[in-house]
Amino acid sequence: MEEFHKTKRLPPYVFEQVNRLKAKARAAGADIIDLGMGNPDLPTPKHIVDKLTEVVQDPRSHRYSASKGIQGLRKAQAGYYARRFGVKLNPDTQVVATLGSKEGFANMAQAITAPGDVVLSPNPSYPIHTFGFLMAGAAIRSIPAEPGPEFFHALERAVIHSVPKPLAVILCYPANPTAYCADLEFYKDVVAFARKHEIFILSDLAYSEIYFGDTPPPSVLQVPGAIEVTAEFTSLSKTFSMPGWRMGFAVGNERLIAALTRVKSYLDYGAFTPIQVAATAALNGSDECVAETRAIYKKRRDVVIESFGRAGWDMPAPDASMFIWAPIPEKFKALGSLEFSKLLLEKAEVAVAPGIGFGEYGDDFVRIGLVENEQRLRQAARNVRRFLETAETTLHNQVPLGASR
Repeated sequence: MEEFHKTKRLPPYVFEQVNRLKAKARAAGADIIDLGMGNPDLPTPKHIVDKLTEVVQDPRSHRYSASKGIQGLRKAQAGYYARRFGVKLNPDTQVVATLGSKEGFANMAQAITAPGDVVLSPNPSYPIHTFGFLMAGAAIRSIPAEPGPEFFHALERAVIHSVPKPLAVILCYPANPTAYCADLEFYKDVVAFARKHEIFILSDLAYSEIYFGDTPPPSVLQVPGAIEVTAEFTSLSKTFSMPGWRMGFAVGNERLIAALTRVKSYLDYGAFTPIQVAATAALNGSDECVAETRAIYKKRRDVVIESFGRAGWDMPAPDASMFIWAPIPEKFKALGSLEFSKLLLEKAEVAVAPGIGFGEYGDDFVRIGLVENEQRLRQAARNVRRFLETAETTLHNQVPLGASR
């Protein structure tokens, strides 16, 4: 049967190929160590769970909620921005709750995009940054993911050569999957460019609290005048280990937030009220649990860098996020990231995310998620070491997993 117009615009979901093979291997009894999906394994802090269970006992909380988020939750998010970034937001006009940052991005695309609009998106980057706008009818022009001179050269070329002029530029720092970080000077230059050319900035700040140095990642909204052109998306999924709760926010420019709020009012009634109340407790509560989570991810990062390095697979240590953007070992690079990921799953029983799933410029890398405990991470390294020790034989006899032998 012919595909529908919007689904035809979407390329094959690369990760599904690895997921199918992973499920098949597990069904056969393999002990797969899954570092592929960015699915936090840490428990949600107890005081947040306690608030949920308290509120859910009240039958009144079972009714329809508020699509834009209950007032207390929006005030709590505004309070977080004031404390963390020194940014003042009006909770009534500049904050909207979303069902995770992913939903927020997708519905923002629906809210502001006309067919044929041009959107500038990092490559490689988190898939919704591209696919959300593709489904909305936009054309995507790739820009470098790494902040630096070439990023701005690409912006200049896009303004000169894109017809129509770009609608928006997407930022994501700390970046998924690359873990690149941006500083305030970089943001100042992006804001100046966007204001000069009347281009919106859509910033994904989902990993703002998962950092390993002494300097917390900034928000682009800290730049004077940024709010005139910017909407920023955050999530509680990683900060408070609440991925399944689906709670996030979009904040910033009133016109953008109003457009998103209006679209959402037609599509959903917001998150379950007890979840919103518990999220309010998370934002208004102590930061101690966040610091503990950050320390755990830092330790896991160090374990992976050290143990995989001793196994023969060197990779750079990220300064933030819950991922390592690992270059494919040289002798396997010709396979590309998808076939290498399949091979790693088959021979080492370790699942990673192929870089090609984040864009064509990610094909020399795989993404490793810090989503297992230290013991399992060391076990993964041992499996990888055995795999690499037999690499020559493996490469000689390699047949893509799933192909006939």
